[in-house]
Amino acid sequence: MGRDLTAEDRELRALLGDVDTIAVVGLSSRPGRPSYEVARYLQRHGYRIVPVNPHETDVLGERAYPSLRDVPASPPIDVVDVFRRAEHTPEVARDAVAIGAKVLWLQEDIVSEEAAAIATAGGLDVIMGVCIRHVRERLLAEDREKP
Repeated sequence: MGRDLTAEDRELRALLGDVDTIAVVGLSSRPGRPSYEVARYLQRHGYRIVPVNPHETDVLGERAYPSLRDVPASPPIDVVDVFRRAEHTPEVARDAVAIGAKVLWLQEDIVSEEAAAIATAGGLDVIMGVCIRHVRERLLAEDREKP
């Protein structure tokens, strides 16, 4: 069964350390959009980004796919990072379970108990309502402050 990791920095640090590929659902090709800025940040810090948006063909030099189920199985998706309104997230959660992702991450201000329940029942860890970029930056800053 998956877990809700929002409160456990130790687990978040381990999780982010084990991530290679992040599917960004709702990724826009427009600079200045939160999804674009976060995906660009992640890409610049060594993560492979897979854009998922039926209205895009290419974002940040990566081919975009209309849905998670259209993404090739290799390499596997570790994290599904979601920039969609909460009412769309249960469907994304079902797709994340179907493709065998490890984590469903709903971005800042996106909370869906239904999506969390679907993902958790499917064995995914769930993080809701916080920005993956902000979490990574905060954890890195804390690591630098340690003696």
